[in-house]
Amino acid sequence: MDPELVDLAHQMFALARQGESERLVAYVEAGVPVDLTDASGNTLLMLGAYHGHVEVVTALAARGADVDRLNDRGQSPLAGALFKGEEAVVAALRAVGADLDAGSPSARETAAYFEREPARPDPA
Repeated sequence: MDPELVDLAHQMFALARQGESERLVAYVEAGVPVDLTDASGNTLLMLGAYHGHVEVVTALAARGADVDRLNDRGQSPLAGALFKGEEAVVAALRAVGADLDAGSPSARETAAYFEREPARPDPA
């Protein structure tokens, strides 16, 4: 694989983890796959969700990212956000239709385990 492409991919994952939504979106709009995955199957959206970046999640979802795509461990972005206690991210994912029952453990199971409420989407 081209080392420059590998470096670019690593940069995209760092942007998602750091919440650099504007820069990340510019790359996506220039051709970076919106559902780009790392070596563990984590998408850009998953990394943004896990690190509490609502703007990354909403921007990528608006550009067609799969909000229910599971990583290699069977975890969903919604379950990851619930695990981390990222309530705003949970609400944003629910607002774009994230499935409470996707993955293992599912977001519903994760919420029950940590005694958290799987946020309902805001009424439109």
